[in-house]
This record gives sequence, structure tokens and C-alpha cells, in this order.
Amino acid sequence: MSAIDFWLAQQQSAAAHLPGTALPWLASLRARAITRFADEGWPSSRQENWRHTSLAFLDQHTLAAGQAPAAEDVLAASRAGAPDDHWLVFVDGRFAPALSAIGGLPAGARVGSLADALQREPEAVEAAFGTAEDGDSPAALNAALAADGAWIRLGRGVVVDKPLHLVFIGQASAHRHVRNLIVAEAGAQATIAEHYPAGSDTATLTTAVTRIQAGPDSHISHLKLQQEAASAIHLATISAEQSRGAVLASHSLSFGARLARNDIRTRLQGEGAEALLNGLYHADGRRHVDHHTRIDHARPQGTSREYYRGLLDGNARGVFTGRIVVAEDAQRTDALQRCDNLLLSRLAEADARPELEIYADDVKCAHGATVGQIDEDALFYLRARGIEAGHARELLTYAFAAEVLERIACAPLQALGRRALLARLPGAAQLEELQ
Repeated sequence: MSAIDFWLAQQQSAAAHLPGTALPWLASLRARAITRFADEGWPSSRQENWRHTSLAFLDQHTLAAGQAPAAEDVLAASRAGAPDDHWLVFVDGRFAPALSAIGGLPAGARVGSLADALQREPEAVEAAFGTAEDGDSPAALNAALAADGAWIRLGRGVVVDKPLHLVFIGQASAHRHVRNLIVAEAGAQATIAEHYPAGSDTATLTTAVTRIQAGPDSHISHLKLQQEAASAIHLATISAEQSRGAVLASHSLSFGARLARNDIRTRLQGEGAEALLNGLYHADGRRHVDHHTRIDHARPQGTSREYYRGLLDGNARGVFTGRIVVAEDAQRTDALQRCDNLLLSRLAEADARPELEIYADDVKCAHGATVGQIDEDALFYLRARGIEAGHARELLTYAFAAEVLERIACAPLQALGRRALLARLPGAAQLEELQ
């Protein structure tokens, strides 16, 4: 059986059991999505958007589930430091109410599983779900097979004080497909953390699509923390639409998986919208991590800031491709894009490709990228003050990465990111005092 035939068979066998099968619009969308995936297949380096990250190997790649830590133990580690927040937990892509803890929410806030929302308010889900044509072929596969995910709908002026945590735990399934829909009406505010902790150390596949609709003057802060096991494949898309005055902060921390690809896109379609795209990735061994971003300034007086930093060790490879597009009508746009990579070994590799595409004439836009190693002068400075060489390198590495974490405004989520980073650094025990 070919790889495409495998996924066609998966969709056919799952179709009757997926939520919302009785909804004509969803059944039609899933059929179009799997047909599109079968026609396009996995992206390869022949496609411009995938020139550094081919997925062609998945045609011969065998997925397998293995022994995984107990879901309760994984969740306990994730909840450390923030037990009183709102927690939605999914196991193998399905909502796990017994593990979840959704506390008291303000009136007008609906937080739960996508499967449940398809029963309770299918029209609202249809408006936010997206189409079979969105994104590249992995997103189409997700649209065809997504069994569940988070549904967050915030009414006009609703403010959720505590973070909403979405935890996706892998157990017995070799592949999982989750779709999260976040709809914030005018003036709504929320902080959302999307977390993929390590499961079994086998060849598993995760596709994840998160769609955000940010209404006028809404404020949404979204953190995605990916810590999947070293043999996993993680393919993710975050797609946002921002109305007038909407403020979006998107933080991507990628610390796991054999291959991780994050497509992050936002469209500033209302005047005065603001976007922050902030990311940190760490890869070692022969791991590969790719961030592919796009910010579309469609209306005037939009502001965007984009900062990505990479730590690359061993034979790892980090890829960043970012494009900012300023439309003809988007006068007085203010946009800045930077990507900086720190190579921790002689064999590590970084590709950074920032791009500006500007059709307006009254704008303030800049971009840049750097790739380098630890500053020998800074290392000498620390060594001269009695700090051992290995510890000095860890301090400089942490300092390089910490700038990204400091942009996370929510203190509990900043602490979550810091713990995840320290777990990746060999000298983490010596850096605990920095927490």
C-alpha cells in the first residue's frame, strides 16, 4: 500500500466516527480535503515554501506508537506552577474530560471540545473552521482527519483572567490530528497556551491547525510549546485574522520532535491592528526545525514585530523563512522582522530568509538576520571572573534565548517557557537560580 493509499484508507475508516459526520458542509469539506491531499501528496523541496524542509521521506516512513508515560504523569508535569488555571486535556487527539479542569468562566465565554461544539453550535463552528484549500497539503490532511481540538469562543468584551491551557498528550496512537478554533469578539481578551509534551519515543505524526479570529479591539496572547519525543514528526499551522485595532501576540517555542514545521500566518485586515510573532527553537542531534511565517498588512496603520531565535547543536538544522507583505492600501505600516541563530557546534546549520514585499510608499519597514557562534570576548570575560568554561557557555546560551522569553507578558507562561528551555540545556541544574 502506498503512503497516499494509507491516508485515503485512514480517512475512509474514520469518516463514520469523526464528530459532525451528519453535517453536510463538514462531510463535503473533509471529502475535498482528502482528495486534495491525495492529489498533492507530501510537500517536497521542489516547492518554494518547502525548499529546506522536504516531507517526501514520509512516503516510505512507517509510523508506530510505543510505550508512553501515563497521561496523568505527563499532565502533572505540565500543570506544575499553575494548577488553578483552566485546563483542557486531549489524549490521542480526543478530549479527556476526566483529566481536564475548566474552572469558573465569565458569562459569554465558551470553552470546551470542538466535537462538543459541532453538536451545540455547528453554525458558529462552520464560520471559523476554515476550508479544504487553506494552507499546504499537511493542513488539508488535518482538515480531513481532525477528530477533535479546542473550541474557544469569547463574546463581546469578555475577559478571561487566567490562562487557558490546551494539552495534547500522545499515548496509543501513531498519528493524531487536532484542530483548535479561537474566536474572540470585539474587546475580548484571553491568554492561551497550546502544549505538546513528549509521548512515546517512536515514529509518531502530529498535525495541528489552530485558527484565530480576533475581533475589533480584542487582545489574544497565544503560546505554543512543542516538546514531542525525538522520533516524532510535528506539522503545525497557526492562522490568524485580525480586525480593526486587534492585538495578537503569538509565541512559538519548539524544543522537540525529529522534524518540526510551524507555519504561522496572520492577516492584519483592520486598521490599526498589531501583531507580535515571537519564537525560540532548540535542536540537537540530527533534528530539523522550520518556522515559516507570513504577516499580511492589508489596512493602514498596522504594526508588526517579529523576532525569532534559534539554538542549534550537533548536526541539527534550523530554518526560518519569514515574509511581510504590505498592501497598496496599507499606508503608515510599521513592521520589523529579525531572525538570529546561535550555532553551538561546527556541524550545525541555520538558514534564515527574511523577506519584505511592499506595495505602499508611506511605510517604516526593516528586516535582518544573523548566524554566529558564542562571542569569544564574552566567554573570556566570564572565564576571567572564575566561571568554568562549560557553565560560562550555558550562561551565554541562556542569555541569548532569554530575550525571547522576556517578551511573553504572562508571567506563568513565561515561567513555563523558561522551565522548558532549562530542560533542553545540558547545564540546566546550574541555571536554576535564573528562574
